[in-house]
Amino acid sequence: MDENESLAERFEENRPRLRAVAYRMLGSLSEAEDAVQEAWLRADSSSEGVENLSGWLTTVVSRVCLDMLRSRQARREDPLDVHVPDPIVDRPDRVDPEHEALLTDSVGLALLVVLDTLAPAERLAFVLHDMFGVPFEEIAPIVDRAPAATRQLASRARRRVQGRAVPDPDLNRQRKVVDAFLAAARGGDFEGLLATLDPDIVLRADYGPGSLTPSKTVLGAHAVVQNALSFAQYAQFARPALVNGAMGVVNAPEGRTMAVLGFTVRDDRIVEINILADLERLADLDVAALDA
Repeated sequence: MDENESLAERFEENRPRLRAVAYRMLGSLSEAEDAVQEAWLRADSSSEGVENLSGWLTTVVSRVCLDMLRSRQARREDPLDVHVPDPIVDRPDRVDPEHEALLTDSVGLALLVVLDTLAPAERLAFVLHDMFGVPFEEIAPIVDRAPAATRQLASRARRRVQGRAVPDPDLNRQRKVVDAFLAAARGGDFEGLLATLDPDIVLRADYGPGSLTPSKTVLGAHAVVQNALSFAQYAQFARPALVNGAMGVVNAPEGRTMAVLGFTVRDDRIVEINILADLERLADLDVAALDA
């Protein structure tokens, strides 16, 4: 085996971890793949003599992601009020082996939504340290700060993340609540819908920047029920799925994916619903596994 073949083999061994880092950093499956590919190009040209290739690659991917986040931030004249990250969709009874590395640490949509609110350097410090155990001394040069200041970045991010909705770990309990929600939506049952929702539920719906339907955040159980009833005719097309490892729904009338809904269920009530209904992004989403 020549040196290039050896490098390619070692890179492939690291690819799952690199994709997991990039997905948590970017919340975009396509951008995560781009970041990993960029890391490969740099490894192919600049990794000669590197002893700890895994650590070096993690640093490279992190730098690429940080640049992408800063570029994304600079392109937006106005911050997006509602943005639902790319969901990872699986059959309701199993997770695709290729998705397992991406979904460790319970990377639900609710967590990714919170990560999207962080400053790029905060997000990087939190992801690398709290999720992947990278020491602050190694993170500090990436964000161009001292280790103590980098620790503060992660601490600020941690406080934001700790306030997120954490789902019940029992998928069967989640499924019962989501099934009850769908049954009530299909039947136009106001009280039935209300019974499935936490009074302080948050619903986010991301229709994309080019949609005639505006993206929105809906707060409170009564407002969410009204929203659900207005789209009750689409509930008949809903199929159960795992969305980032939690119970969710794919809405696909006539086989065309129109929306992916991620539910956060806690104490037998839905506390958060995140909906991706951006048709352009959904067109690139792989939901074929639901039919397998």
